[in-house]
Order: sequence, then structure tokens, then C-alpha cells
Amino acid sequence: MTGIVIEDDQILLLDQDTGSDRSWSLPGGKVEPGETLEEALKREMLEETGVEIEVVRLLYVCDATAAQVVHITFEARRIGGQVGAVTEGADTRPIRQVEFVKLAELPGLGFSAKFMALCQDGFPEAGRYMGPKAAIGL
Repeated sequence: MTGIVIEDDQILLLDQDTGSDRSWSLPGGKVEPGETLEEALKREMLEETGVEIEVVRLLYVCDATAAQVVHITFEARRIGGQVGAVTEGADTRPIRQVEFVKLAELPGLGFSAKFMALCQDGFPEAGRYMGPKAAIGL
């Protein structure tokens, strides 16, 4: 599960080893036993970015069949915290950096033009199943 926080045409990303050719990624992670999706996203965002959020809406659900994962992404709004105040040891892969990046810079960080356009357009088909992650350009 991941969260997307966009402010002033900038998106909150973190830099860490992802197992793909892209090191910048959306913050998020796994749901712990007993957690709701909302609780898990709030915890993961705080641990990985230092940002306290409220969940706004479901953006999309995608398949990541190779990893046997259902990928759920929510729009979130920052309500507190400090960008970059990462909880040490909370993630198995060290986080090198957390920052708001201009949406126009996403392709230079390994994101597709399609994903950039979805972010810029406010995810016009939000709340639905989108098929494989490739359908949204990830």
C-alpha cells in the first residue's frame, strides 16, 4: 500500500533501494496484523517520511502479479510532522532521502510520463481497479 501526497505541484517521495531500476518511490508498506488500511498508511507514512497524514480517498488498486501483491494507493493530505524525520530501523531498506519533488521531474527519477500525467490531472479515474501496475505507468 502506498500514499500520494501532492502539494503545490510537488509529490512526496523517498529515495531507497527498491529492487527495481528506480530508487525514488512512493512511501508505504505492508499492513500489520490487526491494522486497518488507514492505520497502516498513517503509520507507514510517519515512519518512512516523518509526515503525519489523513487519508483522503482511494486512488487506484493494481496487480503486481510477479510479486503476488495487490497494490493499493491512497491520496493523503499532510496534517503535521516533519519531512525527513524518518524512524530509524522501521524499514528493512535504509531510506537515504525524503523530499517533495516537482511533478515535472518524475520522468527524470524513473517514473513514467503516464504516471506524471495522472498526478498532474488529479487521478481522474480515482477509486477503481486499474489492472497491472503497468496500466498506470509504474
